[in-house]
Amino acid sequence: MREVIIIGSGPAGLTAAVYAARASLKPLLIEGLEAGGQLMMTTEVENYPGFRSGILGPELMAEMRAQAERFGTEIIQGDVSGIELDSAPFTVTTNTGTHQTRSLILATGASARLLGLESEKKLMGHGVSTCATCDGYFFRDKPIVVVGGGDSAMEEATFLTKFASHVTLVHRRDEFRASKIMQDKARANEKISFELNTIVEEIKGVDQGVVTAVALRNMKTGVVKNLDVEGVFIAIGHTPNTSLVHGQIELDENGYIVPKQGTQTSVLGVFACGDVQDHVYRQAITAAGSGCMAAIDAERYLEGSVA
Repeated sequence: MREVIIIGSGPAGLTAAVYAARASLKPLLIEGLEAGGQLMMTTEVENYPGFRSGILGPELMAEMRAQAERFGTEIIQGDVSGIELDSAPFTVTTNTGTHQTRSLILATGASARLLGLESEKKLMGHGVSTCATCDGYFFRDKPIVVVGGGDSAMEEATFLTKFASHVTLVHRRDEFRASKIMQDKARANEKISFELNTIVEEIKGVDQGVVTAVALRNMKTGVVKNLDVEGVFIAIGHTPNTSLVHGQIELDENGYIVPKQGTQTSVLGVFACGDVQDHVYRQAITAAGSGCMAAIDAERYLEGSVA
């Protein structure tokens, strides 16, 4: 029987583990298949406090992992295949066994939706990004492409004009899904141009190890043209990793966990932190902060539930 199990090993999960371990809860952290979360796909992280010269994403996650282990967190690799939340203690099943716990912290994150290109995978973190706030600074005075048609794409394109020399917004349909106010703001920006009815067919530069151009195909004419850019930002949304708790915990219309008071979910004793419950900020620092909150909430819950 565990006092607390943490599912997920990004900034939220590992911060929760540090706090839970320091509270003598002897947490078990299950890494999942994408150990380290989205920061494992990021090269330089320059906006995480305490690293004035920046730090590589994988290096930051390795430091967090080592810190959690230092305080007594048990970390196991593997993927969770099932969670039973009908009543406490909760049951967590992985590909290596079954575990029971008096409290549970969900830090499973959200996965950025991608275009599905092989070149996209190879150049992720080397000119391809899914986070303008994280990586926009690296594209100062460089031409870039933003892919998407919703509010997020408009917001990221507008934000990126602070850095980029020019932003080309590429959308596969003939009209945007974004709200009128967001569209008007983007259209009024002289540094943004638009390619509608267009898809990114290929991201070029794999041989050089950095983005050099994109091949754009017009969906109506079939014409393919190359556009010289140095960055590609994918802004077609995120999918929260909540399939394991679907039907057991309250989720919003987009599948994100709905937090109640603090990080408490609709199931007493189950807490959520990081991007799995945050579709607004999605930053390493906000994920870490909510991980701290979840551990403290779990500790207080366990203290109150002791007979």
